[in-house]
Amino acid sequence: MQLASVPTPLAFNASMVGPVIATFGSQEIKERFLPATANCDIFWSQGFSEPNAGSDLASLKTSAVKQGDKYIVNGQKTWTTLGQYGDWIFMLVRTDPNVKKQAGISFLLIDMKSPGVTVRPIQLIDGGHEVNEVFFDNVEVPVENLVGEENKGWTYAKFLLGNERTGIARIGGSKVALARVKAYAANTRTARGTLLDEPAFAAKLTRVEAQLTALEFTQLRILSTQAAGSDKPDPRSSVLKLRGSQLQQDITELMVDVLGPEGLDFVDSRETPDGFSTLPNGAVDALPAYFNYRKVTIYGGSSEVQRSIISKALLGL
Repeated sequence: MQLASVPTPLAFNASMVGPVIATFGSQEIKERFLPATANCDIFWSQGFSEPNAGSDLASLKTSAVKQGDKYIVNGQKTWTTLGQYGDWIFMLVRTDPNVKKQAGISFLLIDMKSPGVTVRPIQLIDGGHEVNEVFFDNVEVPVENLVGEENKGWTYAKFLLGNERTGIARIGGSKVALARVKAYAANTRTARGTLLDEPAFAAKLTRVEAQLTALEFTQLRILSTQAAGSDKPDPRSSVLKLRGSQLQQDITELMVDVLGPEGLDFVDSRETPDGFSTLPNGAVDALPAYFNYRKVTIYGGSSEVQRSIISKALLGL
């Protein structure tokens, strides 16, 4: 898949780092980064996951050693979404290796054009180049790029991840995708009329639609309380992430069910508004989207992690 315009995940990253800077950053940090971020003059990448620190994020190894008025950063981040486009990257780094792992992490902002930063693509199962490995080799970062206090980064990360998980639910996008499924199903002829008249398919579609509506109301309830302002992570965001990511997968599966073999020629593109390519070997999208969305139950904290948070923070188990 080719990216024809400004990649939306970069704006999503900005919506995550913005509240962190606004809540925990110094006045200088706020004045320097918030207006440019709001105007999309800065595109942000996220530097959290590492090869051996994914779901167990607090085990990260990328180090930031303070030397005078700068940090020297060494290490590697992975699965950095659209890192090839990022101007800056917000990073979790290890600033104290001699304390409990959650206690020795700091939140650092790094210019992606800094000497020693190398971005290497990872090709995904859908053939796209969406994520990257990012390497840091003696990268010098000014001390003033530290957000908040040194060794308090884990607190800021939990706050950020709560916002991220709320966003990953993608209620609006799922509603649009489900409407497209219904539109194509209504034009798919069967012995009973259309695919919408088939009891098995109709039941599956209705179940997904009802669950999506319920999740939308859940998100509205959570957002209504978050609007009051808080620097604490909201564990209910894990409910949104858990169900929202599963529903996104369910909807891509429904689309593949509707299109059947024609899914091999299905294109989600402005150049083919009717959804079907006339090219001899039409660029495919429906099946790659199905495969691509297998990731949503993993990033931002896997479904297993979300269930653990829900059981402890919400159910008290």
